[in-house]
Amino acid sequence: MSDALTLPAEARDRVGKGASRALRREGRTPAVIYGDNQEPVAIHLEEKELTKQLDTGHFMNSIVNIELDGKIIRTLPKDVVLHPVSDFPIHADFLRLAKNATVEVLVPVNFTNEEASPGLKKGGVLNVVRHELDLVCEADKIPGEIEIDVTGLEVGDSIHISHVKLPAGSESAITDRDFTIATIVAPSALKRSEAEAAAEGEEEAAEGEGEASED
Repeated sequence: MSDALTLPAEARDRVGKGASRALRREGRTPAVIYGDNQEPVAIHLEEKELTKQLDTGHFMNSIVNIELDGKIIRTLPKDVVLHPVSDFPIHADFLRLAKNATVEVLVPVNFTNEEASPGLKKGGVLNVVRHELDLVCEADKIPGEIEIDVTGLEVGDSIHISHVKLPAGSESAITDRDFTIATIVAPSALKRSEAEAAAEGEEEAAEGEGEASED
């Protein structure tokens, strides 16, 4: 699973646009913690530390322990608003996690053993339809990624969610269809060669029939 991250925070005495702008000038990012049937808590974080953790690439599907007034609040990031020009974080929302909570997250997919796929070895291309899977997970068992083994797959084969063994504590958030994650498709050159081979086969068959009729 993704390792839990830690963010030191301070409570906000004031809220509103003016107070938020003042915090940003000081290198702080306004944020809110909400959920678990408790009142929202307005906080602010160090912008540099938040940016550093965003750059890990797995911030949005990691548990984040927020240190506030000597206490740890277990959360899941739900939204981070970035400045349209600088890309610096200007606001963040965190969902407070209850004990034994389940959460819906997007988990990246990693394809393995591509060298063991006959279709790919022939020149086929792995066409990825979904780079992430929408999963419902136990909050303390969020996987860092989902590995999908392509061993033995041929050109034309597809990988559906029903083919994927999800880790314990996780299930697909999409349950109304067996959706496609990836397919192995033939590149145009391979398609042409297959078409030519098929045409040659048809010609040979026709010639064979003609010779047989002459006999």
